[in-house]
Amino acid sequence: SGPMWAYILAHENAIPLWRSLMGPTKVFRARNSVPDSIRGAYGLTDTRNTTHGSDSPASASREIAFFFPEFNEQLWYEQEEPRLRCGRVYYSAEERVHRACGDGGAELT
Repeated sequence: SGPMWAYILAHENAIPLWRSLMGPTKVFRARNSVPDSIRGAYGLTDTRNTTHGSDSPASASREIAFFFPEFNEQLWYEQEEPRLRCGRVYYSAEERVHRACGDGGAELT
């Protein structure tokens, strides 16, 4: 019904953490049991619940491939993910991605 933004969230426990922040899929349930969740605070109906999150790594891979066809998940795990685990990161607003410091971009100050 309006604009949407798709993101790839990377974290060791990204799926359960994001699903916890979103709250229950059913808006009525979210409002009553977790009113401070995203769906509890902003959801309108069960089909207009403001947010989506994959329910498994397999679903995440399918959805990433759909929304980001140029993204190579296997290559990311081989090249990018190890660097992000090794130290500080910064957010590149221009590229809309997090980068490891020392990757040719700005250092954190």
